[in-house]
Amino acid sequence: MKLSEIADNAGSRKKRMRVGRGIGSGKGKTAGRGGKGQTARTGVRIKGFEGGQMPLHRRLPKRGFNNVFRLELVEINLDRLQQAIDAKQLDLSSTINAETLVKSRVLRRAKDGVRLLGRGEIKAKVNIEVHGASKSAIAAVEKAGGTVKILAPAKQEAGEAA
Repeated sequence: MKLSEIADNAGSRKKRMRVGRGIGSGKGKTAGRGGKGQTARTGVRIKGFEGGQMPLHRRLPKRGFNNVFRLELVEINLDRLQQAIDAKQLDLSSTINAETLVKSRVLRRAKDGVRLLGRGEIKAKVNIEVHGASKSAIAAVEKAGGTVKILAPAKQEAGEAA
């Protein structure tokens, strides 16, 4: 086999339809866009238009709000932490925090901080610094002989000073 003999499988590539090129092409005149009017034009579209009736999205009441001070915490469970310790991804001699979890590739990114949750069990004695933890997670870590230190959220401190 030579490089010049390599070819695609028959029918794997389809030529694009050239529209608006005469009646004989089958896609002439209106080019598959139907009649005239707004729908035949480009750039404008009737999305929520209901023929002059008040549209559904305007009939329904507005509800809720977006909290600008909300912290986006990454959640990690005890079983995932134990799995990383067993795989020798984490060093038990130092404290485990968001930075070490990201560096060891246990978490992809830290966002506003890490929250420890209590699914699974932990056998190793670890010192953990997180921005939040459930009561069951704290109890499980302390039962194994470790400590959990809750850090104050960094963003909230900056907001209070302003």
